[in-house]
Amino acid sequence: MRKEVTTVQSVDRALKILEILQEHPNGLGVTELSHRLDVSKSTSYRLLTSLYNKGFVKQDDQTEKYLLGLRLIELGQNVSNNLDIRKLAAPYLHDLAEITGETAHLAIMEQHKIVYIDKIESSATIRMFSNVGKTAPVHCTGVGKAIFAFQTDQKITEVINQTGLQKYTEKTIVTEAAMLAHIKEIRDRGYSIDDEEHELGIKCAAAPIFNHNNEVVAGISVAGPLMRISDDKLDDIAKEVLRVTHSISGLLGA
Repeated sequence: MRKEVTTVQSVDRALKILEILQEHPNGLGVTELSHRLDVSKSTSYRLLTSLYNKGFVKQDDQTEKYLLGLRLIELGQNVSNNLDIRKLAAPYLHDLAEITGETAHLAIMEQHKIVYIDKIESSATIRMFSNVGKTAPVHCTGVGKAIFAFQTDQKITEVINQTGLQKYTEKTIVTEAAMLAHIKEIRDRGYSIDDEEHELGIKCAAAPIFNHNNEVVAGISVAGPLMRISDDKLDDIAKEVLRVTHSISGLLGA
């Protein structure tokens, strides 16, 4: 119990450092921060070291004072992008679900996984299971591959090396060579297909959403059961998904 309290206290102090530095754009030294936190210099230094190693603070080489780091800008931008994306994509997701009769998803990539941040259910009786907030692998889901394929080559290699290519079904791509070839196909046509690669009996078409810097910020997919999605219908779904993602990308300045 004592350990739990200490851990929470450390997090609280680390967050307090960020709040203090926000009010001092020219930075503060270890001694100044320790006074404001009412902790020893050694405690203040350990907290700053942890924040520094994660990029949340930086240190001026000349003054040795600590300032807010660029990692905070990145996190803030991600939050802003995600909120804007959900708002922008909402009517398009409704449109996709109505036109296709299947479930439409909006997802982002975080820490080498896909996170579903919005969905509109199919009106059909038999539906696929998914939840907002659910995570999924990037290499075998439709929306995962749509986002993954348009990362940098370095990022793609990094993810494959760190997470591997786990087999979920007999159709899952499990070798790096095959995945890289598949990624090239996705880039060439602009959308991805999940043909029972993650879940048996589920097919999906997906495409990425780009921002004004031509960076992938999210992806949209439409998925449903094999019994309802023929190859022809999957092609039609892919066209609709592309239409929608192009429209949203345009709103973001792409």
